[in-house]
Amino acid sequence: MALSRRDFLKASSLAAFAACASTPEPAAEAPSAEKPNVVLILCDDMGYEAVGCYGGTSHQTPNLDLLAATGVRFTQAYAQPLCTPTRLQLMTGQYNYRNWLGFGLMRPDEKTFGHQMQAAGYKTCISGKWQMWSYNPPDFEPEFRGLGQRPEDAGFDDWYVWHAYHTEDKGSRYADPTVVDNAKPVEDAKGLYGPDLYVEHIERFMEAHRAEPFFVYYPMALTHGPFNPTPDSADWAGGDRLASSPKNFHDMVEYMDKCVGRVTAKLDELGLREKTLILFFSDNGSPRETTSDLNGKPIQGGKGLPTDAGTRVPLIANWTGVTPEGKVLDDLIDATDIYATVIDAGGAKPPAGETIDGVSFLPRLRGEPGHPKDVIIVWHDPRPGAGKKAYTHLDLFARDKRYKLYDDGRLYDVPNDVLEEHPIPAGEGSAEAEAARLKLRAALDEIPAEKREPLWDPYAEFRQPK
Repeated sequence: MALSRRDFLKASSLAAFAACASTPEPAAEAPSAEKPNVVLILCDDMGYEAVGCYGGTSHQTPNLDLLAATGVRFTQAYAQPLCTPTRLQLMTGQYNYRNWLGFGLMRPDEKTFGHQMQAAGYKTCISGKWQMWSYNPPDFEPEFRGLGQRPEDAGFDDWYVWHAYHTEDKGSRYADPTVVDNAKPVEDAKGLYGPDLYVEHIERFMEAHRAEPFFVYYPMALTHGPFNPTPDSADWAGGDRLASSPKNFHDMVEYMDKCVGRVTAKLDELGLREKTLILFFSDNGSPRETTSDLNGKPIQGGKGLPTDAGTRVPLIANWTGVTPEGKVLDDLIDATDIYATVIDAGGAKPPAGETIDGVSFLPRLRGEPGHPKDVIIVWHDPRPGAGKKAYTHLDLFARDKRYKLYDDGRLYDVPNDVLEEHPIPAGEGSAEAEAARLKLRAALDEIPAEKREPLWDPYAEFRQPK
């Protein structure tokens, strides 16, 4: 549910769709030693079933498991079924029906958590995957290429990214990566591994700004396809490092965990763990080519699907001396809440004149009651992207911890029907189910009717009359 600007500033936690205030944009604040650092790690394409602390047994994830054991683990965290929709929510705090433009794009005038943290006195850095400037196939109208936002315009003082200034010709994100270091192409990456470079840049940034508050956004390349070998794979030495096989997903998950460990180890080395909030989240479920065992049962990845396999993801928060150790919460969380929590931790303010759907869960990380959401929304319209012509409808649903209602009326009892094969006919469910139906329908009815159809021409607003 959305927050008005005034309510957000008063509580950061009142969930209600509200009219936005018109207060002026706040002036930048002076840096403060009391402000915590914030490190947000976003894994690419990994569902909760792949992580050990969630019951996953196929892959070893000791660093994530340790973060959970010494912090807070959420069991009801949800993303969009695909990467860009989640990233847009994460960076802006808004549900996609408010500001979605198209796959691989962010509006050039969008305000992100980077802008807000800068205004609050933070040094900001992004290192990893960008892919928010353009993502058009070669036959797409050339005048509509590059209409999104570049990292230097998105509120980041420092950036080291893959897929920043390219469209389809984006190069490798793994072996011999095509990366940009603060607008300068990295020319000496031959023989190197992209995920190592992204972490090394973060390490340098944190060391350089250890004496001032910083915000690091680390959108990982791992574990997204292509399923290339990692430096720890048997095929790395002497093999084709760009060969793709789903069997490499195992090594990619474990290397992803190693990268997380490098970030936390650097914070330990710098003596910053007690001053740093670490958040780990994922942008969607695992690729459908992969299967991981969860509590002894095989779970196929569901990326791109609106089911739990495509939308339920890990969320771990760790702040030494602040977060309770080993706490497990079933609060309902989505990507918009990550935004709200990041800026809340930094004492930042949302941009004036915008509605924020995110609710800060920072109080929950301090062991306080907070105001968790009762309902979350998924609005999934991935065009234009791979297979854009295949989408004839959008996936729109509201859910609580148990029930899930699609806009077309299908209601599912998810814990007892995780594959969503048995919709509950209207009027035939239990009293609890029918009450949930009414509650979820009310949430969906907040969305304007014109936002319930696919965005057939996402570039319409940019077209000039002929």
